[in-house]
Amino acid sequence: MQTCEVETIIQAAMPEADIDVSGEECNFTVAIISERFEGQNLMQRQKGVLALFEEPLKTGRLHALTIKAFTPAQYAEMQNTFLVQLES
Repeated sequence: MQTCEVETIIQAAMPEADIDVSGEECNFTVAIISERFEGQNLMQRQKGVLALFEEPLKTGRLHALTIKAFTPAQYAEMQNTFLVQLES
């Protein structure tokens, strides 16, 4: 698979999401920021994203997918924490 294929699959299911995909061949890391994750725990978020890749995972086109899923508020808080640490 290519990074653009991974992004296209997620974007089709979550058009409102901000998505960043890194990796190559069959191992990828995705960072997804979406309001859709509001009220979901980490396991629910990961299961929802992994379900989009059921076929590529079964066939071996995709071997590993690391998922970092955030709500916009969580992502903003994480960015603010990082900036505060840099300023200290």
